[in-house]
Amino acid sequence: MDHSDSAHQRRGALLAALACTLVGASFTANSVLNDFPHAGGQAIRYACASLLLFPLVGRRGLAPLRTLGWRGWGWLAGLGGVGMVGFNLAVLAAERTSEPAVPGVFVGCAPVVIAVIVPALDGRRPTRAVLCGALLVAAGAFTVQGWGRADLPGIAWSVAALGGEVVFALAALPVLRTVGPVLLSAAASAIGAVEALGLAVLMDGRGWLRMPDTGEGAALLWQTLVVTVIGFVCWYQGLQRIGPERATLFSGLIPVAAAITAPAVGAGGYGPAQAAGSLLVGTGVAVGSGAFGQRLRGRRRERVVASGAPGVAADASAPAPARRGTGRGTDGAAAGPEPGPTGSRAKTPPPGGAPRAARPGPSDGAPCGAGPREG
Repeated sequence: MDHSDSAHQRRGALLAALACTLVGASFTANSVLNDFPHAGGQAIRYACASLLLFPLVGRRGLAPLRTLGWRGWGWLAGLGGVGMVGFNLAVLAAERTSEPAVPGVFVGCAPVVIAVIVPALDGRRPTRAVLCGALLVAAGAFTVQGWGRADLPGIAWSVAALGGEVVFALAALPVLRTVGPVLLSAAASAIGAVEALGLAVLMDGRGWLRMPDTGEGAALLWQTLVVTVIGFVCWYQGLQRIGPERATLFSGLIPVAAAITAPAVGAGGYGPAQAAGSLLVGTGVAVGSGAFGQRLRGRRRERVVASGAPGVAADASAPAPARRGTGRGTDGAAAGPEPGPTGSRAKTPPPGGAPRAARPGPSDGAPCGAGPREG
């Protein structure tokens, strides 16, 4: 992996980490909205977010949406209804009968589910590093939050929240490349607002919305501006760069951020258990993202080069040898006569003129990897 690819991956990891940290802080904001109409609050949140996001879609405007077929619109509807509105309502329903740690623990298992589902959909085996990292992240999330009091409805809603988290990552993949992160966030928020409004009217009737007090208004503003407008765009930009398997590893930061910000509203504390869980989450992210492996390989190469091992330093600076029968090296420059087995010059060409110059191979004249890189 060259320097540009490494920078691309690091940028994606930072975006995913920022998005999950903002979502974790929103769990603290949710504790202020316990008495506010849930579905109505989500409808207002997503409607305001879509109005803020649509002007930011760029020069292409809404044109990419016109290219989506009925399947693409189906993915967007599932993303808004299940991955956004359904996830939030499931978390709030689980917290009615169980402690907040219970849905948090189930949502913390999302990296494990993604690490198994995505390779299965691609017809391959799970990556060992990603799977091990996902297990460490899930263990860290459990350590940060503990288990807490739970009953059967609370566990059922927590499983539903886990499903919503998985859908939030996977349902965006078929349309993300076509519409881009900003337009995807705007369109999914608009669809989610309509779906949440329908649920609000169905569940709460005329009481589906009321004027929020100061604390509730601040929490709704945080969820709209910070979590939805900024967090969603960062998440999908990170997902586009590093893929769902590695991006979902950073969801382990959600309970960590919730535990760190909880004392600000008197909803909990940050003690040794939370610190140990945070360390597990960080280790799992590093293992699953391949950071440990890249660092170890880089140090091993540095030690080998510094020791002056034969063939290593020379290979890094010397041009590649000419290939037999082509008359050119891999760098596209003309190669001289090939030495014979005893180090002497190759035999002169037979009478009848100089040998014909062979056509360069497909990689002649261009370094490996010079083609366009997938975004």
